[in-house]
Amino acid sequence: MPLASLFRRRPFEAEAFRLYGAAVAAARDPAWYARLGVPDTLDGRFDMISVFVFLLIDRARTDPDPRGSDLAQALFDAMFADMDQNLRELGVGDLSVGKKVKTMWEAFNGRARAYAAAIESPDRGALAEALARNVWRTEAVPEAAHRLAKAVRREAEHLARQDFKALAAGRVSFLGAERALGQE
Repeated sequence: MPLASLFRRRPFEAEAFRLYGAAVAAARDPAWYARLGVPDTLDGRFDMISVFVFLLIDRARTDPDPRGSDLAQALFDAMFADMDQNLRELGVGDLSVGKKVKTMWEAFNGRARAYAAAIESPDRGALAEALARNVWRTEAVPEAAHRLAKAVRREAEHLARQDFKALAAGRVSFLGAERALGQE
């Protein structure tokens, strides 16, 4: 492998980091935590970031544009590059970072599969159940999980209406918690 290939930019790398930044900003909206009681902890924030990154990846992956899978992969890579960097900034030792990132990857992958299946399911309660298990860590489905599920569906519908060309250029808009929850 030529040395130059190690330094070549991957498809959608910069655009994916911009999309990821928008997902993180949407996940940090204080209303998710204040209005729904999403735990304002490292785990709770990871779960909300996972929801928004899942929505973006799912939107890119299911787009008919053949570049959708490349954009989805770049989003995934951006998320876990950021997770790696954040762990290092938190003081996690170099030898532990890989294991922790792998655990986070597995957690995200499980959540993404559960959310995708729930959104596709005719059972309207399936997404609330998946969110309850992952965000609140409970088998009981609190009312907040139903409200979050409705908001997540609204965000997915909002993303579906956005042009893939804008996403491929690193531009996205989210409804935000107030608007997504305010439509109840």
